[in-house]
Amino acid sequence: MTGTICVGRERVGVVLVRAFMTPTTTSTPSPGEPPQGHEVARHIFRRLYDWTLHWAHTPYGVPALFVLAVAESSFFPVPPDVLLLALALGRRERALWYAAVCSVGSVLGGMIGYWLGSVAWHFLQPYFIPYVFSQAVFDKVVAWYNAEAFLYVFIAAFTPIPYKVFTIAAGVCHIPFWILVVGSLVGRSARFFLVGGLIYLFGDRVRKFVETYFDRLLWALLILAILGFVAVKFL
Repeated sequence: MTGTICVGRERVGVVLVRAFMTPTTTSTPSPGEPPQGHEVARHIFRRLYDWTLHWAHTPYGVPALFVLAVAESSFFPVPPDVLLLALALGRRERALWYAAVCSVGSVLGGMIGYWLGSVAWHFLQPYFIPYVFSQAVFDKVVAWYNAEAFLYVFIAAFTPIPYKVFTIAAGVCHIPFWILVVGSLVGRSARFFLVGGLIYLFGDRVRKFVETYFDRLLWALLILAILGFVAVKFL
């Protein structure tokens, strides 16, 4: 991750690399002392973000964005917004195209999540619970679907609430497939085109803001994702 694939991305690329490669100030365990659980989780998420972001500096940025959007809708923990942001800042004129790719991939991933819940849940349940989401969160989503399926698909698709839980639960509950597709298409498109549209219209202002606060913004995104799981559990 030493540069970008075109001159237009050079400045943004340097900022992104510095933001991720600068060591964080954390306490170092004593020799022989195992790292604490939260430090291990923090390190894993950091490495996942690093790996996700590096695709913005390769010729495979768009395919990687599509694959990431598909995976995040069914099992992967890192949201595609971070790669969408990096790509759109690098090429402002293609920001809306990146948003469209992200939206289509995410809806397709939601369909895969629906299939996993509808057909293969009995086999996959031990691998998802409690590693991807908890039983309590999953049961809460099932109860919501019994009340108003379309509304909650849309909310999960647009907000930091864990969308993957809703796509899989939709298959388990056998809600009408079109509800998942339409709710996901509206919610995901609104979310990603909001990001792409802001960069397309206000690219220079957004770039300066991101260059100044990029590391904090990514931590805020991670915190929002965690709060999404908390919200599902306690709402």
